[in-house]
Amino acid sequence: MHILWTILAGLAAGFIAKAIYPGREHMGWIVTTLLGIAGSFVATYGGQWLHLYQAGERAGFIGAIVGALVLLFVYGLIKKKAK
Repeated sequence: MHILWTILAGLAAGFIAKAIYPGREHMGWIVTTLLGIAGSFVATYGGQWLHLYQAGERAGFIGAIVGALVLLFVYGLIKKKAK
C-alpha cells in the first residue's frame, strides 16, 4: 500500500512540479507523470534513508515535488543536448 501511495503522490508531485517549472519541453502528461513518480520514489526513499523524515510525513510530499523538479530540470538539459 505504501508503494501505491508513493505512485499517487508522484503523480501529484509531477503536475505540481510542471506548474512550477513550466519550461518548453512540450512533454505530455504521461512523461510528466513518470518523472513525478520517479522523483517521488527518489525523494521519498532517499529522504527516509538519510533520516530526514519518516514515512507519512508532509516533508515527504515536499521532497517528492523537489525530486520531480530536479528530474524535470535534468530532463530539459538532456533533451537540449540531444538536439
